[in-house]
Amino acid sequence: MLQTIKETEIIYPSSDGEPLAESYSHLYAILTTLEVLKQYLAGRQATVLADQFMYYAQGMPRLRVAPDVMVIFDVAPGGRDNYKIWEEKQVPKVIFEMTSEGTKNKDIEFKKTLYEQLGVFEYWLFDPRGEWINQQLKGYRLQDDSYKLITDGRSEPLQLRLVVEGELIGFYREDNGDKLLIPDELAEAVRQKDAQLQREQQEKEIAQQRLAEMEAKLQQYQERFGELPE
Repeated sequence: MLQTIKETEIIYPSSDGEPLAESYSHLYAILTTLEVLKQYLAGRQATVLADQFMYYAQGMPRLRVAPDVMVIFDVAPGGRDNYKIWEEKQVPKVIFEMTSEGTKNKDIEFKKTLYEQLGVFEYWLFDPRGEWINQQLKGYRLQDDSYKLITDGRSEPLQLRLVVEGELIGFYREDNGDKLLIPDELAEAVRQKDAQLQREQQEKEIAQQRLAEMEAKLQQYQERFGELPE
């Protein structure tokens, strides 16, 4: 009796059960960066993913890494359970790691070397608590297949200027200088806009009321004294 051997399907997990971040500061920086860049790139052939496994060797599910935030261009927008480079045929263009004293060695040794070898164009390290990066933010850009320190504070692929703002990265457009608002700032902007619209509506109603009062007084005058002379 012949025994048929079925090839085992290779499984690429989407989670390892580990927490998203080691502290609230790191979590907030990750989620804020994710949301800001998602809004900025909305409508483009690009996606922004956070803390999702990126598999970089087909058939070898142990060879994976989970960047805190990665930006990939020339792919379909939207989320994924995980990211397989050989399927998407695109390497992330920009990667952000929210680093700390505890992850320092892995971030500047293993991950920096891996991203450089994979061809990730920019690699940014952000230290929200300032534990080991004095200026909190440090970036590398590929030049001649190796990483060089970024000294101009800007992301070429994103066309954004990066500024440290407390425990967050501030992103500013290069074309007009506008800041990409974080969710809290967007909510405040909406509140201010609503308040302005309410004020304008109130002013309009007051003006209409005054006009109606003037018209009523004019009518009373005409009824009492007749038409006004030309």
